[in-house]
Amino acid sequence: MGYDFFSYLCRANIHEMEVNIPEIKLQEAAGQGTDAFLKVVHDAILGAVGGEVNAETLPLLSGEQTTLLAYFILRDEVMDGGFIQLIHNGYGPFIFLNPFAKAMRLWGANEFSKLVYKGRKLFEQYGNELTAECTDEEFMALFEKYPEFDDLDDAFIEMEEEVTDTIAHYVDDHLEQFVAVAK
Repeated sequence: MGYDFFSYLCRANIHEMEVNIPEIKLQEAAGQGTDAFLKVVHDAILGAVGGEVNAETLPLLSGEQTTLLAYFILRDEVMDGGFIQLIHNGYGPFIFLNPFAKAMRLWGANEFSKLVYKGRKLFEQYGNELTAECTDEEFMALFEKYPEFDDLDDAFIEMEEEVTDTIAHYVDDHLEQFVAVAK
């Protein structure tokens, strides 16, 4: 993806768009648990930019909104195919070369932040090999070639529920930074 997230966060967010969620929809989702609550906020943000985060839509979002979308990307990629898949699919720069880990620490997900920093070290070491074009067979061989990612994958899987809960509480406590609630 290669977004310069840091530069983006340093800008004044002049183009920041307001994302609206009906209060009833938010209440219903909250009643279903943290995953449903976060998903409804995530989906509203993503929907506001046409369902896609790219160079044109990213400047429309606040740093908080972008960070939430980044967490969903990381979580979905790692739960599906680990950090190797996350990097191979081009999300390494977006996650590791930007202040995502710092944001996670500031949001209260301290152990997850440390895990992302460990991932950054591996990304810096192996990123070029992991992002090279390859066949499906060659992609699968990456998991054997780079077993050091196994510990990261396992650690994230173990902490994912707690991290998601921490993020949901942060979003709930700072809801106005993510969405506007319409009565």
